[in-house]
Amino acid sequence: MVVMRPGLSVKYALAGVAVLALAAAGCSSSPSGSSSSDKKWATATSAAAGGGMSALIAAAKKEGTLNVIALPANWANYGTIIKDFEAKYGIKVNSIAPDDSSAQEITQIQQKNGTSLAADVLDVGLSTALTYTSLFAPYKVATWSAIPAAQKDPSGLWVEDYGGFMSIGYNPKKVGTITSVSQLLGPKFKNAVALNGNPTEANAALQGVMMVNLAEGGSPGNIADGVSFFHRLKAAGNFNPVQATPSTIKTGATPVVINWDYLNTPSVVGQTPATWKVFIPSNAVLGGFYAQAINKNAPHPAAARLWEEFLYSQAAVGGQNLWLEGGARPVEQAAMTANGTINKAAASALPPVTGTPVFLSLAQSKAAADYLAANWAKAVS
Repeated sequence: MVVMRPGLSVKYALAGVAVLALAAAGCSSSPSGSSSSDKKWATATSAAAGGGMSALIAAAKKEGTLNVIALPANWANYGTIIKDFEAKYGIKVNSIAPDDSSAQEITQIQQKNGTSLAADVLDVGLSTALTYTSLFAPYKVATWSAIPAAQKDPSGLWVEDYGGFMSIGYNPKKVGTITSVSQLLGPKFKNAVALNGNPTEANAALQGVMMVNLAEGGSPGNIADGVSFFHRLKAAGNFNPVQATPSTIKTGATPVVINWDYLNTPSVVGQTPATWKVFIPSNAVLGGFYAQAINKNAPHPAAARLWEEFLYSQAAVGGQNLWLEGGARPVEQAAMTANGTINKAAASALPPVTGTPVFLSLAQSKAAADYLAANWAKAVS
């Protein structure tokens, strides 16, 4: 499954599609690997292995540049994360094609490797990370022990970073209080319920259908009940096929949106807690995380590794708390809660979750995508 970020708030999942990434404006033009320091950091599997954090910082500053890709500024607080990294280390961050997909990220490094235009680091869906490990460099950040074993490759080829739970965001002034998925079939939800895209293309939309499927008593391995629910939703006149965005929420075109909780928070969609609520069904706690990886041929190998150290830092101005401030749940949240480094105000602002979390396996995700490809259009046509 491939993940894409078109516009400002959607990640698409186009199964088996690879599209050329052509945009790399603003990147530095000097080739990589021009010094012994570059070569050392290109193979360093930890900061300690390369001589320690001070040495890593010095080498990264010498490189002076970091190429990131597919990171929209309003996605999981990446705009602030990039600015804070630049301010902390004086390293210029080139943001290549913010709306690219995971497939496009992979294609970009395949096409641009050996040049200064290649992305140094990737932020991809887990299935993409698992598929393309041969392109990644193993690296373990200083906070490695705080990352659950199930959420990282043992050698550090990929590491999950942030995630959340599928949710229902809604305007209570228009539809009242939502406490169950089944309510959405009621008469006050006429033309109200939207996804963030077509679930045959958009990963978050697919997960939204799966959340409904679980709430309807379906299993992670069979999404049929979820598709059936949307068929009934369409028949009732309640399904809105408009792709939900902060703009459609602002205009009132999509008063109910099924999306990841960190994309459904009031601040992200431009609302206040009084005008936008977020509900996570206790019988359908569907979670998902994205993953970090370093291009093994990164043109700026020290900066790439310093970026990862920053993202997994538990400092007040570090990636874990910055993701949290953006409404995403950082992978080290449990460890940070235990050791007291977590931003308590940001953590308390997360939508409450009760019930047992479900995370789809690759096989379950593929089965859902296959079923949707064959049945979605006729269910909502």
